[in-house]
Amino acid sequence: MSADYRIESSQPLRSRFLPAAASEQYLVKDRALAVALAAKSFNRADGEEIRVVHVPTGEVVYRKAPFIRMDAASEEP
Repeated sequence: MSADYRIESSQPLRSRFLPAAASEQYLVKDRALAVALAAKSFNRADGEEIRVVHVPTGEVVYRKAPFIRMDAASEEP
């Protein structure tokens, strides 16, 4: 099977829809499935984004921005 899309992150991804063993990338044949899996996934470290890359061209077709926590000290009154 040829995988046309790669879900990637610099930290292991976790999702109830991905295999139990956390990995930093998963290969998927279908674009819609790859984007849906990436959207439902999260990683352990704050500040890490998740991307879906079209393998043949290297084009990033989906990017999930990192979650940034606002702590009480940085919030404006």
